Amino acid sequence: MPVILEDRPIESVREETIDTLIYNYSHAIISESAFERRLDVATVSTSHAEIIEQVKDLSPPKDDYIKQQQEKQFSINYDANADEGDMNVVSILGGNERSGRWIVPSKINLVSIMGGSELDFTDAVFTSQKVTIRVFTLFGGSDIFVPENVNIISSAFCIAGGIDNKAPSIADKQAPVIRVEGLVLFGGLDIKIKTTIKEKFVALARQMRTVFDGKDK
Repeated sequence: MPVILEDRPIESVREETIDTLIYNYSHAIISESAFERRLDVATVSTSHAEIIEQVKDLSPPKDDYIKQQQEKQFSINYDANADEGDMNVVSILGGNERSGRWIVPSKINLVSIMGGSELDFTDAVFTSQKVTIRVFTLFGGSDIFVPENVNIISSAFCIAGGIDNKAPSIADKQAPVIRVEGLVLFGGLDIKIKTTIKEKFVALARQMRTVFDGKDK
């Protein structure tokens, strides 16, 4: 006998619903506006019934292709053998940036003096589940971008400046933990999400639609 809906883990219900939405949009069963409207509900609702309501008129995926692509694109990249020791990112009267598929060591020293630095972890390759960023900012600014499936803990101290942490700290227990510590003097430190999980789902759905359009021709 199937388990009643309310007794199922809500994240499993949410995952199945989103997979079904992506499948039907990618096969041109529903419009993009309908897909995004239903996705809005599926990603934030805390009601089993409301989530499953979004796909009551849709058929589930016939295979695991979309799920496999989702796991491939959304999972954190790890390579424990790539760690080459501490990294120094120093910006003095200038700018410095790490983005794309770069190797993340377990310790990063981020220094900005009358300059700006940016660390973008969106597509980065982690070498450790725990990463410590030691920040020193003086008359400068630093931006740290993280994906939603990374935990952020900030204990940096600020004097005559600002620290803005808009990133989540409740990701999966197996997700990387980035701890930010150090000092900000007459400057700023922003920690935020560059691409939301909803934006990732939309991008994946559009990619899958292109794939299936090509197969149908």
